Amino acid sequence: MKRFKLNHSLLTQYVLIVLCALVLLPFSFPLVSVIMYVPQFLSGGGDVRNGTYNDGLKLERMWHEEAGKLQGADEETIEGHLSELKAKYPLASMYRVDADGVLQAALPENPKLPAQWTPTYTVQFMKARSGGDPFTVVALLGDEKDEGFIVFELPRNVMRTSDGGVSNNFGFIFVGGFLLILALFLFLSFMFFYRIRRRLVRLQTAMTGPPAENGSGIPAQVEVLASDEIGRLEQSFNAMIGKLEASRAREAEEEVLRRELIAKLSHDLRTPLTTIRGHAYSLRSESLSERGQESIALIERKTGYLGQMIENLFSYSLLSAGKYPYRPKQVEIVRMTRTFFAGWYPAFEQEGFEIDLNLPEEGFMWVVDSEWLERVLDNYCQNVLRHAKSGRYVGLTVDAAGGGRIVLSDRGEGMGSSTLEKGAGLGLSIASLMLKEMGLRGDVATGPAGTVITISQRVFGTK
Repeated sequence: MKRFKLNHSLLTQYVLIVLCALVLLPFSFPLVSVIMYVPQFLSGGGDVRNGTYNDGLKLERMWHEEAGKLQGADEETIEGHLSELKAKYPLASMYRVDADGVLQAALPENPKLPAQWTPTYTVQFMKARSGGDPFTVVALLGDEKDEGFIVFELPRNVMRTSDGGVSNNFGFIFVGGFLLILALFLFLSFMFFYRIRRRLVRLQTAMTGPPAENGSGIPAQVEVLASDEIGRLEQSFNAMIGKLEASRAREAEEEVLRRELIAKLSHDLRTPLTTIRGHAYSLRSESLSERGQESIALIERKTGYLGQMIENLFSYSLLSAGKYPYRPKQVEIVRMTRTFFAGWYPAFEQEGFEIDLNLPEEGFMWVVDSEWLERVLDNYCQNVLRHAKSGRYVGLTVDAAGGGRIVLSDRGEGMGSSTLEKGAGLGLSIASLMLKEMGLRGDVATGPAGTVITISQRVFGTK
C-alpha cells in the first residue's frame, strides 16, 4: 500500500483555501487601508495640503486664536501678522476691516471687495458665506467691538482631500474590499469543487460510456491527471480495466480451446461409434438367444443416442464459433411443417401418442434456413418423445396471424425450466441458438400439466 501524502490530498488543498480565507478576512480592514493610502504617500500628493486645510473646525479655532493675539495691536503689526499667516496658508484669502468699516488689508488683492464695508454689506457678506463656498471665518480682534475684525476665506475644493474622495467613501471602500476578498474565497471554492466534479463526471463517463474500440465491450482506461484521491481512484479504475481485459482474453482463449476440444472429441468418437454399430449389425445376423437379441437392441439404441449427442456437440461448437452453414431463403412454413411432421408421425404413433395436428389452408413465408428450422423442430420432437411419454399427447399448430407462429405442445411432466436458455438438454440449447440466428424466438411455458413451445418472429427491440 502506497504511503498517503498530505501534499497530494484534496482535503489539504481545501483546508489551505479555508485557512487563507480565515487569515485574510480579519485583516481585510488594515489591508484595504494600506491599499488605499500607500499610493498617496508614495506619490507625495496631498499630505501637506490635507494636514493643513482639511479640518474646518481646526482652521476656525486657529483664526480666532490669531485674532485674540492681535488685540490692541496697531495696523502695521496686524498686517505683518496677516502676511505671516498668508505664508503659512498660501491658498487662503485674508482681509482686515477696521472698526470704521474701512478695508485695511486684503491678501491677496481682490478688486471685488469694497473699500468701505457698511453694516448692511457686512451682514450680507456674512450671511452669504455662512455654510457656503468659500469656507469663511470672521473673527473680532479682542473682546472689544471697536477694533474691527479679520476674515479668513478658503475654497471648499481646497479643503477636500486630494485622495479622490477615498476618505469620504472609506466605509463603502472597506465593505467593497471585504466583499471582494469574500468573493475571491467563494470563487476559489467554486473552482475547487468544479474541478473535482469535472474529473468525477469524466470518470463516470468512462465507466458508463461506450466501450473501447477493440471490441471487447470493456470501457477504455482514463488518463490520470493528478496524484490526489481522485487520481488514485483513476489508477484503481485503470487497474480494474486491465484485470477485466486480461480476464476477457483468458476467457476467449478458453472458449477457443473448448470449441476445439468439442470438435476434436466429436470427430474422434465417430470412428469407434461407427465400428460398434457395424459389429452390432453383424451380430443380428447370427443365431442369438432372446437375451442376446435384447442386448443387441439395447446397444443399437444407446449407440444411436450417443451418436445424436456427438452430433449435437459438434453442431453446438460450430454454432458458437459462427461456422455452421446458414442459407436463409423464403420458406413456405405451412408446407414445410406438414412435410416435416409426416416423418415424425409414425414414431409418435408407434409410441401410442395422441396426435393433434392443426394446419391452416393458407400459408405464409418466413426468411429462414429450412434445414435449421427442421433441426429445431427435430430437437423439440425428440424432447417430447423422450421426456413426455407419460402424457401420450403431442400437438402441432401453425397459425398465420401476427406474422405466423408454430406451437408444439405435450402433456408430460414439464421441463422444470421457464426458458430455453437455461437448458433442458444440449439439443434445446442448439435450438435456441439457431432460432436466435434466424431472427426467431422460442417461448416456452412448462409445468406439471405439460409444456408448450411457441416459435414466432422476433419483434424488434425484444430479447
